Amino acid sequence: MAAITRFSKPSAISHVRRCLYSSSAVAAESNQHAPSPFGDYKITRRNPSERNVQWVFLGSPGVGKGTYASRLSNLLGVPHIATGDLVREELASSGPIAKQLTEIVNQGKLVSDEIIISLLSKRLKAGEAKGESGFILDGFPRTINQAEILKGVTDIDLVVNLRLPESVLIEKCLGRRICGQCGKNFNVASIDVKGQNGSPAICMAPLLPPSSCMSKLVTRSDDTEEVVKERLRIYNEKSQPLEDYYRNQGKLMEFNLPGGIPESWPKLLEALNLDEFDERQSVAA
Repeated sequence: MAAITRFSKPSAISHVRRCLYSSSAVAAESNQHAPSPFGDYKITRRNPSERNVQWVFLGSPGVGKGTYASRLSNLLGVPHIATGDLVREELASSGPIAKQLTEIVNQGKLVSDEIIISLLSKRLKAGEAKGESGFILDGFPRTINQAEILKGVTDIDLVVNLRLPESVLIEKCLGRRICGQCGKNFNVASIDVKGQNGSPAICMAPLLPPSSCMSKLVTRSDDTEEVVKERLRIYNEKSQPLEDYYRNQGKLMEFNLPGGIPESWPKLLEALNLDEFDERQSVAA
């Protein structure tokens, strides 16, 4: 089984919401008047049956959570909010936090909870003003403290934890390349791990560039084996308490990726009970 947790098969997306969010409905009822750590901004709490999904994606660096979160965002019609993108957008702006962020990034320091929450608050407020409903968060929360703050502001229905063996993650990260001219990302790693001792086989084809980019490929300066291993060590050390936090609430779904997008996407949809929904969307299109 690619996914550890499975939910009963629904016949429509509304049924998905009902079976996933019964516990969130109770939380929404009891937390209607909870104070918001997001300052003056308060997210309107709604019964899960009256809004779209509110999911979080977790996963080690290089696992591809942004790719899958973005695909689900398009499928379900909800915004994909990646905190890394929020930071980059703020850095490129002349906003009040931009100067402070620039100093933090140049010094190689971690962006504080206060800044991340401020950027996220700004994004959620703008989305709500435009009539957005639901979200898929990517890159937040990363700590129990952040998760507790988020819990005080809104409900999280499901946390999807994407997993790959460390050896595969390292190979993926070391295979990343960027075209120095057009800026597009590619991956030259060809991964073919044989299944053994109960572990499934994992096959990932390389994402090769066109001939026009081949001679212009560059490797990120931090994509060295030593740096990647240290990045994974830090992530694993910090993510375990967060995974336990959501596991204890019955909201964590762990999904072992069986390969690249062609192999993993259909199985992820099946694990989320969205495979039939995806088929109906394809027919409608």
